[in-house]
Amino acid sequence: MLLKEAAGWNQTEEDWRRLLRLQPDGCFGLECDGRLAATTTALIYDKRLAWIGMVLTLPEFRGRGFARRLMEHALSYLEAAGVQWIKLDATDMGAPLYRSLGFETESVIERWAGTPPEFASVSVSRYVPLPALDERAFGADRSALLADLARTAAACIGDQAFAMGRPGSNAPYFGPCVSKDEDAVSSLVNWFRGLYPGQCLFWDVPLENKAAVDLARRLGFRPVRRVERMARAGVRGAPPIQTDSASAFAVAGFEYG
Repeated sequence: MLLKEAAGWNQTEEDWRRLLRLQPDGCFGLECDGRLAATTTALIYDKRLAWIGMVLTLPEFRGRGFARRLMEHALSYLEAAGVQWIKLDATDMGAPLYRSLGFETESVIERWAGTPPEFASVSVSRYVPLPALDERAFGADRSALLADLARTAAACIGDQAFAMGRPGSNAPYFGPCVSKDEDAVSSLVNWFRGLYPGQCLFWDVPLENKAAVDLARRLGFRPVRRVERMARAGVRGAPPIQTDSASAFAVAGFEYG
């Protein structure tokens, strides 16, 4: 948490614990002078895709190559596991390192913040797993992650849409959200707003989904941060991952994809 707080990120202690639950052998740390100086996590979804996150170094240890050393270790771990593609969300600080390791930008994600007003919407239901809907949008099976996230807050509208959310260190976080219908997303945002009335919320919006951008703006959200979604092959010649960007209205978080 000291590393996360030094960077000003939104994760909570539970986000760290979730990564450790889901991929205990993929969470790496580097100690220096008896202190945890740097971290990197590697979460395997299936043979098609793994996600790298939480690449952090305490300010007083930066410039020593610790992040590169952990990234190289994580990449070796994922390549040994036979994962076809490896992705991450890169800050401006981290992007040069990732490019030097073979990652290329494939899209842009913006964090939007806002305090949406209450508005009339259709009712939502208790979340039921919709793995096929999510897999088409995301491109890999992340049902284990969704099951873990759903323990905090999750809702759906029939078999057409679902959303999740959780507390954050700086603001409650809306996402992931997958939907075939923009109006359903409005209702899910209203559901999440009701859990945190009057509070500023974070929503990570994929810019390639123009409907998500327009909806976030109409609901009073504004961009506050930008990251590059980057990818590199873990297996030479691996087929591209197919995603449905039109149905991905909110990502699960920079540490989860």
